[in-house]
Amino acid sequence: MRIYLVGGAVRDKLLHRPVVDHDHVVVNATPDHLLALGYKPVGKDFPVFLHPQTGEEYALARTERKTGRGYHGFAFQADPSVTLEEDLARRDLTINAIAEDEHGALVDPFNGVRDLEQRVLRHVSPAFVEDPVRLLRVARFAARFAPLGFMVADETMALMQQMVRNGEVDHLVPERVWQETRKALTEPRPSAFLRVLRDSGALAVLFPEIDALYGVPQRAEFHPEVDTGIHMEMVLDAAARIAPGNDLVGFCALTHDLGKALTPADVLPRHVGHEHAGVAPLRQLAARLRVPTEHAALAEQVCREHLNAHRAFELKPATVLRLLIALDALRRPERLEIFLAACEADKRGRLGHEDDAYPQAGYLRAARAAAADVGASAFIAQGLQGPDVGAAMEKARTTAIEAVKRVAS
Repeated sequence: MRIYLVGGAVRDKLLHRPVVDHDHVVVNATPDHLLALGYKPVGKDFPVFLHPQTGEEYALARTERKTGRGYHGFAFQADPSVTLEEDLARRDLTINAIAEDEHGALVDPFNGVRDLEQRVLRHVSPAFVEDPVRLLRVARFAARFAPLGFMVADETMALMQQMVRNGEVDHLVPERVWQETRKALTEPRPSAFLRVLRDSGALAVLFPEIDALYGVPQRAEFHPEVDTGIHMEMVLDAAARIAPGNDLVGFCALTHDLGKALTPADVLPRHVGHEHAGVAPLRQLAARLRVPTEHAALAEQVCREHLNAHRAFELKPATVLRLLIALDALRRPERLEIFLAACEADKRGRLGHEDDAYPQAGYLRAARAAAADVGASAFIAQGLQGPDVGAAMEKARTTAIEAVKRVAS
């Protein structure tokens, strides 16, 4: 029995990045061998075990054979005859198909080390086209490694385009699309995820509401980048800088401007009412991908209200209070933080404005704190009851916000 460290652990070690998960492949062994050594089985579709001390994953070397459409359509073979090279051959990218033995020696049959050095995301074999999830994974790795200069190999992009033309991407289940998208939104450059999907043709299939933004012009005096799709990419990357690793902020940034794709041609490049027009396509996208309720709800608030956040200093105190109540920010201040991060990303996701200040955030935080300090007990002590308490609280909160505004302005 031989054990090798494989996949992301080897890749990240070679890139001098933190290694999070240690995955291993076991060659020339059977499930009984590992069970006898105290390993605990966890694999449903193929033999995967947890180490009795470390809890790390150990999988028997296996091969796979395409049996149907989609990423479920595979049959696996795992027995002592399967070699390490055969196991590595079924992996998606060469940089993920490197193994390391117990002495630190690398096994690299597909030149993954070379591709790491040359910053290339390249498929291992033509079997890449058999699993549509691989297309999403390549896009996600592009989002992770774009800051290091990684690009998708031309021949790999050609295979991905073939997968889209052949309809393989149509068989991706919504949960898996969302799972990979959610991970991509936590990466340092999520715009690369969209770029790869768009270059392959998959964006129009999986995210037609987002694909429709490309080529839609905006007013150059406000958006020097002009193209709404490019603006949305810049907002995504700004969100990744403002709230690193926060997929909720990322999803709000991704969907905040969907209404601009619906602006009538004779109105362009103005987008009057886009914040309200965007709600319907956002709901459509969220329902189709089965996006978590909180993601969908906050994204809708950002879509509706991001312009109000930008003009916060111009709003009446009563309007600010209504905004805070709509966000449920008085009870849940964390929702305001998500909202503000997405709105700040929108403001800074413009060519030449990447480092702009966003004083609106400080004002809205202070307004929330002042309004939240107003409680019901003082009014109940005055003898008020029922709706009268609510009306008094609203008036007092509006007055408190007005005081904050005087200081802020």
